[in-house]
Amino acid sequence: MKIILASNSPRRKELLLRENIDFIVIPSKFEEPKNFGLSPSAYVEYLAYNKAKAVFDIEGGVVLGADTVVVLGSEILGKPKNESDAVCMLQKLSGKTHEVITGYSVVSMDKTITSHEVTKVTFNKLSNSVILDYVKTGSPLDKAGAYGIQDGDFLVKEIVGDKENVVGLPVKAVKKVLSEFI
Repeated sequence: MKIILASNSPRRKELLLRENIDFIVIPSKFEEPKNFGLSPSAYVEYLAYNKAKAVFDIEGGVVLGADTVVVLGSEILGKPKNESDAVCMLQKLSGKTHEVITGYSVVSMDKTITSHEVTKVTFNKLSNSVILDYVKTGSPLDKAGAYGIQDGDFLVKEIVGDKENVVGLPVKAVKKVLSEFI
């Protein structure tokens, strides 16, 4: 049985391909609301479930939805609006520890399983010139927290937890959940 990935994320696609998971991509058209008072983990679970459910309601089958946020203190850092926003986010993260939380949800006719994974990431102290050079590459503009863990070791001092979660999908946890559907 093929899984439907309700995401257009190239990183999620790559992670699933690496694990030889048979899937097709049908991006969700669920409009993400701003956080309305939920904890970060409840918020990403809400988004992941609703993304998967929106695709399931049209396609049926077994649908995987996911959403990732970066949390610094009590502030959720989503995708930056522009280069200036990316610079501000990276300046906030510089030299500090934050959490990356990915919610994931698998929806089918018979059952739904929704959960999340938390990984702690400590950034190196980044100079303004390093931040500006990085933002100019364009890579940070489509990523939560304005960075991609795969973009280089210059960003990160330490990772505690699942590195793939920081990329965008905790594959080991998701594979375990998917095994209950197949």
